[in-house]
Amino acid sequence: MPGVVSAAAEKTAPAAGLKRGVGLLDLVMLGAGTAIGAAIFTVLGPAAKVGGTGILITTILAVAPMALFALVYAWLASTAPRTAASYEWQRQFTHPAFAFAIVWLRVLANAVVMIVYGQTLTNYLSMVIDLPAKPVMFGFFAVLFALNYVGVAVAARVQTALMLMLLVVLALLVGASGPQLKPQLFSEALAGGWLPIAAALPLMIQLFLGIETATEVGEEVADARRVVPLGVAGALALTLVVYLAVAFAALSLVGAPALAASKAPLLDAAKAAVGPWATPVIVAAATLALSKSMNATFLVFSRFLFAMGRAGALPPALARIHPRFGTPHIATITAFAAACAALLLPSSLLFLLLAVSVPTMLKYAGTCVAAWNAADQPDVRAEARLRFSAGLVKALAAAGVVAAVVIAALGVSTDARPYGLLAGWLAVGLAYYAWMQRPRAQRT
Repeated sequence: MPGVVSAAAEKTAPAAGLKRGVGLLDLVMLGAGTAIGAAIFTVLGPAAKVGGTGILITTILAVAPMALFALVYAWLASTAPRTAASYEWQRQFTHPAFAFAIVWLRVLANAVVMIVYGQTLTNYLSMVIDLPAKPVMFGFFAVLFALNYVGVAVAARVQTALMLMLLVVLALLVGASGPQLKPQLFSEALAGGWLPIAAALPLMIQLFLGIETATEVGEEVADARRVVPLGVAGALALTLVVYLAVAFAALSLVGAPALAASKAPLLDAAKAAVGPWATPVIVAAATLALSKSMNATFLVFSRFLFAMGRAGALPPALARIHPRFGTPHIATITAFAAACAALLLPSSLLFLLLAVSVPTMLKYAGTCVAAWNAADQPDVRAEARLRFSAGLVKALAAAGVVAAVVIAALGVSTDARPYGLLAGWLAVGLAYYAWMQRPRAQRT
């Protein structure tokens, strides 16, 4: 296939000089922490508006495509661990132009998701103290920039600490709702039919976006072929258990209509469970959840920019490594600048969520195509710690592509504007890529 880089050639690439400071627990917390807490604070209200009680079933259904993607990512990580893996795998096993197009969309999505998290965080903080939203968001971005600039190990340890504290808070919330839990909600969820359940899927898939983050720092993990797949599996399992428990508790406490109408659905649910303690507890949980999700997103965002600079798809300066900290410092600065620029986008939460979900689904589809092609290379399969047959890898990859495309298309009926934004952004990126492919003499 033209443009495909062989596994042997890929092994000869010079080492990037990134420090290997990430362990298994860090990977689980990095993957699960990208989603757990942040998505439930962001998505539960809009999803309940679309799907009603049916979002309980949607939550379970959303696991199926994410499990497919997780298996594909885990297999690729077990044979070819990379930093910015979903870009590098597509560049190596499909075509550099294809990889650029997919990850160029993710550049926009990463900047947008920082705004989603920041906006939701300031909404919760404003319940305690009146704060100017955008200056506060800028302040959080600056702190995350500093953490990621000085080292991946520092950012990962902060992520783990925040995640453990959040799990304690969410466990207390679910435990307090115990007497009011309503098991009949699962049967009621089907009473409205499958249409609202399916319509909520592009939103509820947000609950699991990020579990593959464990694969995106592959060159910064010791024994990555073994550890990274374990990290992906642990992140998916933890995410499913926590989200299903929290969604079930919230629906039992206040019901779908109240969640749909609320600007802070988990806060309203917590008030029904713990009364006056609800506000400080939920604001603390939101701060922990959204801070760690922004941290994980920012880390991966900078690695995408680094990898594209290293490959020559974006300016080579993005691939520079800090001589002391071993971090891609120019890419980190660029990610910070992009997140700040995204503060100018519309503040509609539904618009922003779809602008994140669609590129993410396309990224999953592109990685599945890469896995299909990699399965045809015996030397790649021989390197894999997960001994999947070529047929199994291709079956998972094909199912993953179908699932990703269907989920991405479902959002058109909800709001078509994000699709226009993404199409314009892609056109700009492809024009830049075509210009970069011209001989240097023609570009001057």
